[in-house]
Amino acid sequence: MQSGLAKVRPQESHFNRARVSLRQALNRYSQFIRLPKRGSASIGLQAALKANLDQISTALDKLNHSVFRVAVFGLVSRGKSAVLNALVGQKLLQTGPLNGVTQWARSVYWSPPVAGEPFQVELIDTPGLDEIGGQARATLAREVAQQADLILFVIAGDMTRTEYRALMELQQAHKPLILVFNKTDLYPDRDRQTIYEKLQTLFASSGDRYRPILSPDDIVMVAADPAPVEVRVEWEDGRVTHEWEAPPPQVDELKQKLLEILNRDGKSLLALNALRQARESEAAIAHKTLKLHQAEAEDLIWQFTRWKAIAVAVNPIVVLDVVGGAATDLVMIRSLARLYGLPMTRYEAGKLWNTIVWSSGGLLLGELGSGLLLGAGKSGAAIASAFDSVSGFAAYTGAAIAQASLAGYGSYRVGKAAQVYLEQGCTWGPLGANTVIQDILEQIEPDSVIHRLRRELGQ
Repeated sequence: MQSGLAKVRPQESHFNRARVSLRQALNRYSQFIRLPKRGSASIGLQAALKANLDQISTALDKLNHSVFRVAVFGLVSRGKSAVLNALVGQKLLQTGPLNGVTQWARSVYWSPPVAGEPFQVELIDTPGLDEIGGQARATLAREVAQQADLILFVIAGDMTRTEYRALMELQQAHKPLILVFNKTDLYPDRDRQTIYEKLQTLFASSGDRYRPILSPDDIVMVAADPAPVEVRVEWEDGRVTHEWEAPPPQVDELKQKLLEILNRDGKSLLALNALRQARESEAAIAHKTLKLHQAEAEDLIWQFTRWKAIAVAVNPIVVLDVVGGAATDLVMIRSLARLYGLPMTRYEAGKLWNTIVWSSGGLLLGELGSGLLLGAGKSGAAIASAFDSVSGFAAYTGAAIAQASLAGYGSYRVGKAAQVYLEQGCTWGPLGANTVIQDILEQIEPDSVIHRLRRELGQ
């Protein structure tokens, strides 16, 4: 009992932190949208921001209602609709012998017996991937897969090259995948086992980074709509007849797999996917805002560059040069964030400044060291000018100009680098989407379905 609770608690923590993170993002950008509009460009920006905010709001609603989306893909005649009907226990989706019965994405709902707070599982049926055009197929697969928390890919025998390529495309969504081998009732036991083993070998780890990420446990065998079988019927009057009877669906293995994922990783998957959508929306908001204010930002960076250069040039104390220069950079970073409407605390600005300096390949650190040396020379020249005013002033002026040039160049580089980081949006901080995503991934158990996608989910 205790081990079960131990598995639930991290999920609840992931789920709750994701909800708080999304609420914070909504509050942050909602305030920006309510600011007075300034011209047609600002009106256009606010309309675009509203669309991105709606995406974050939708992700939050999905969390609040615990809606877990399972998207089903496959080629025509593989029995996708039949698989979903069998899971739900009702024939809600049309099936038939003709290709292309499903013409558009449709949803049915399933309420599985999950421990704790129940999930509402939305099962999304899609058209056969080989019956629609290339670009339309790619668009459909991308849009549906991005909204899904889990993907089922249905086959009905040996995997074809078309199916393999489609599976590779779906992998780009970085969602857990289950390969559903349907229509197993049509194969003798020996042939069915041979196909199953070939599939396991096909997806075995081989160091191929482009190979779909599937483990043997991610391959399940089902017979969602078994073919009718002839049965012998003996009547009370002694008559014997033969009738065709449809066996019940055989999807227990798939049901068990889905319940295992929902119980163990369901809420963590919901949290991760909602946070990823929020991260993309925040990045889009930041990108649009930066583009609108590009000229103002450039003027702001040059303004701080000049201030820093002048302050460093006239200040004779070397320690104040370094401290004052860093303080100027921090104020510039926060001013840029305010210009873009992206809130940033002093702590976040300091963390960003450190990241920029240490990730600059040593260039800014080298400039800082050179500035210290020149600052020391400038201080010495200031002292020397007390005894020899002409030569001391000349030395001071030369050192001041060189140090000011280095300081101004460094400040400009910091400003341009800050723009790049700000374009990612405010996804850092204790409740930022990036931070919460990384925290969740660090707590995932090694044998979880999420762990196999850990690197991709963290990007």
